[in-house]
Amino acid sequence: MTPADLAQLIKNTAVEVLSFYGQDTSVLPDVVTVERPRNPEHGDYATNLALQLANKVGMNPRELGQSLAEALSKNEAIATAEIAGPGFINIRLAAEAQGKIVADILTAAEKFGHSNRYQDKVVNLEFVSANPTGPIHLGGARWAAVGDSLGRVLAASGAQVTREYYFNDHGRQIDRFTNSLIAAAQGLPTPEDGYGGAYIQEYAAAIVEKHPHFSDLPEAEMHELFRAEGVAMMFGHIKESLHEFGVDFDVYFHENSLFESGAVDRAVEKLKDNGNLYQHDGAWWLRSSNYGDDKDRVVIKSDGDAAYIAGDIAYVADKFDRGHNLAIYMLGADHHGYISRLRAAAAAMGYDPEHVEVLIGQMVNLVRGGETVKMSKRAGTVITLDDLVEAIGIDGARYSLARSSVDSTLDIDLALWASQSSDNPVYYVQYGHARLCSVARKAADAGVSVDNPDLSLLTHEREGDLIRTLGEFPSVVNAAAQLREPHRIARYAEELAGTFHRFYDVCQILPKQDEEIQPIHTARFALAMASRQVLANALGLLGVTAPERM
Repeated sequence: MTPADLAQLIKNTAVEVLSFYGQDTSVLPDVVTVERPRNPEHGDYATNLALQLANKVGMNPRELGQSLAEALSKNEAIATAEIAGPGFINIRLAAEAQGKIVADILTAAEKFGHSNRYQDKVVNLEFVSANPTGPIHLGGARWAAVGDSLGRVLAASGAQVTREYYFNDHGRQIDRFTNSLIAAAQGLPTPEDGYGGAYIQEYAAAIVEKHPHFSDLPEAEMHELFRAEGVAMMFGHIKESLHEFGVDFDVYFHENSLFESGAVDRAVEKLKDNGNLYQHDGAWWLRSSNYGDDKDRVVIKSDGDAAYIAGDIAYVADKFDRGHNLAIYMLGADHHGYISRLRAAAAAMGYDPEHVEVLIGQMVNLVRGGETVKMSKRAGTVITLDDLVEAIGIDGARYSLARSSVDSTLDIDLALWASQSSDNPVYYVQYGHARLCSVARKAADAGVSVDNPDLSLLTHEREGDLIRTLGEFPSVVNAAAQLREPHRIARYAEELAGTFHRFYDVCQILPKQDEEIQPIHTARFALAMASRQVLANALGLLGVTAPERM
């Protein structure tokens, strides 16, 4: 019985108790809170439901709690239910009910932890979206790891997820990139507002080799040549880096297509028609302050050119017009203003702003020997995704980036994440999985299988700890999806690995060399294989490999 199953049992029992007292059962919460007590001596689980309901129904919380405890104790899945303190109920599960968690995991296999909670969500998940003017920096790398993991978590929760990369190929930054390439091709210094780094020299040389007579072209044609060739090469490198990192996108959406297709013009006309665009000082302004933004925004400048927000407006409309009912943007630390801006844009276009979510990620620093690493071998001024992968590997990079809340600045100690020790979180979790795979190989040699285990034999304290930790996985996945926080999966995986290691140290799983196979061996092996499955499922949601040997 998982915590979710127990919560439902408690709720059903509360309906019976309240009905017996003639009370209104509508006061019950949608989801009953079930937690593991800090002190294991108090029980397997605890609930504060009696305290929540007492004032609402005009009853003493201990009296109501006692009635709930007595009713729960009659269920065969409950070993004991006891009142504590002002009205808490401490619960111990019967051995068979606890063992059912193991059986459920072995049956569900890779689907354990999955649900249909978000089956009505059609999600457009936009992340990374780095400008094609340089390799992906650490901020983009963080979104690559977190965004891909969030997509996996939402999909595991039943959502239809479109992973989307917004390709910024329109605007001033592309002109700066192009001018930097031309300067490098002509042997001139990098423009003052241009891009440095060895990659500029590499790409410029490649373009010159392909087009040796570029200098004979008119200026406009030369600019277009270097723009098209340079952007194609840079974006090819970005896509390759992401693919090697295990991140691929369903849609690569080109910003420039919004202008070429007339989508921006159509959005502007719609806003004029519905009164959400007005003219002032020769420019057209969005009434964004009417929809929660801190001020109105210029959409069409006085010279007739579109402001950057014009593309944002057309783009958010395009997301919903393609059938998505939830648009999640994952943006960098300098984009806080976009939260209200994008929601206002959606509302002005007639869409529900509650269906627009903007997640803001903080900076990432690499640390070596206590000092921040500041220079990239190739990009020159910034540390890149490629630098991080080279330093600590793909699994270490993905896990380290996804392990912490994006709300906080992240420092990655390169020595720690490259080490093969229990201090390295990803090594610790992966070692747990590899250790379980070793148990499976030894079990095969000894003739131990998971067929028909008597899971009621799993009564040791360490067995109970491990089973209860396994049972929490569906709730962790649900919380990660609901709160958009895939780092919860990583922290859970570490807790599970530690709980397994403690179980392994004191509970003999397999028979010794001259010992006959006993029912406890089969039961413990089933528990071990359930642990292996859940560790693999957790690592899979993070996009990290689950090695069989280390």
